[in-house]
Amino acid sequence: MFFQSANFRHPEFRVGMRDFQRLAPGIAAWGLMTGVAMVKSGLGVAESLLMAVLVFAGSAQLAATPLIIAGAPVWVILATGFCVNLRFVVFSLHLRPYLAHLPLWERVCHGYFTADLSYVLFTRRFAHPATDPAGRKAQEAYLAGNDLVNWCSWVGASVVGVVLANFIPQAWGLGFAGILCLIGILSSLASTRMRVVSATVAGAVGVVAYGLPLKLNILLAIGVAVILCLGLERLQPAQKAPATL
Repeated sequence: MFFQSANFRHPEFRVGMRDFQRLAPGIAAWGLMTGVAMVKSGLGVAESLLMAVLVFAGSAQLAATPLIIAGAPVWVILATGFCVNLRFVVFSLHLRPYLAHLPLWERVCHGYFTADLSYVLFTRRFAHPATDPAGRKAQEAYLAGNDLVNWCSWVGASVVGVVLANFIPQAWGLGFAGILCLIGILSSLASTRMRVVSATVAGAVGVVAYGLPLKLNILLAIGVAVILCLGLERLQPAQKAPATL
């Protein structure tokens, strides 16, 4: 992981840090808002600080906080966090060929530190896993650079938000700045018709199903978009076959 000195010295580590720096302000704004929201919701400062440092998942933090305040059973809180973060299962499956050669503890570290935008930047730069040691080291160093800036931006801002929660008005709209950052990334990734369709369908389903409990609208949106796109991909070869004869 980026704790290794070899990653610090590798040129790709600096490239990874530089690529993520343009996204850091949006991540920091969202992290700051999350820290403020936890305290404003009634969670204690100590508990909020622990969650800000240990739970590196903003959506899970925001979903779990009101359940903790309401005294919900532990299994409900854990199930909610699991459902909200199911997308990381997809990320892990995709990244497995890139990281399968690493020791278990390093894979666990990557699993903790790799978040949405670091995953996006990494897969855009490296479309396929490297097969040689030099290529693997370059990919690992780049991902470590992404992760370091991402984690510092989020956790640092979350801690500031917790500490200064009573002095930061919610009217600043800090959460909206984080959303704008994600929209910008989403727009840049919508480079094919299939991606545009998946984003449109997921967004529409998420809005329509917003009233579902436990943030299940997110899970439903992902499921519907994935199933639809898999079906469309299967139809494409059949449509193109006659043209190749």
